[in-house]
Amino acid sequence: MTDPRIEGPTPEVEKPQGSASLPGAAKGYGKLPTGPVSVEPVATGPIADVDAFADTGWAPAVPEPADDAKLAPWALFAAIVALATSMFVGWGIPVAIVAVIAATMSLRRPVENREVAIWALVLGIVATLFSAGWLIWAAMQFETMG
Repeated sequence: MTDPRIEGPTPEVEKPQGSASLPGAAKGYGKLPTGPVSVEPVATGPIADVDAFADTGWAPAVPEPADDAKLAPWALFAAIVALATSMFVGWGIPVAIVAVIAATMSLRRPVENREVAIWALVLGIVATLFSAGWLIWAAMQFETMG
């Protein structure tokens, strides 16, 4: 049953030949809802008109690429988590190694906070040593049992 309030498609809507159709479009319609827009040049006149603005002292601001990806705080966070984990078990060594690598990478970047990176490196090394100590102790306990 069709709704009498819904009109059919206008004659300019073309039905595609075959099974090709636009995604999200109703079945059978293949024409985009908008037509192409012509591109026309905006500036007209000789190039000398552009030099008329050279006396104003205005120059467009060229934004420098901002490097907002700070690695040192993440390295410090990973080092603190690894150190807290290594106080109880030795399985925090992967996080400690990630913290040491991230801290070393952040020390090589000029935009990073060096103090935070150094703290992350020191805590990551300490966490690595504690975790390695736990793993060595656990290995010695298994040798005495078996």
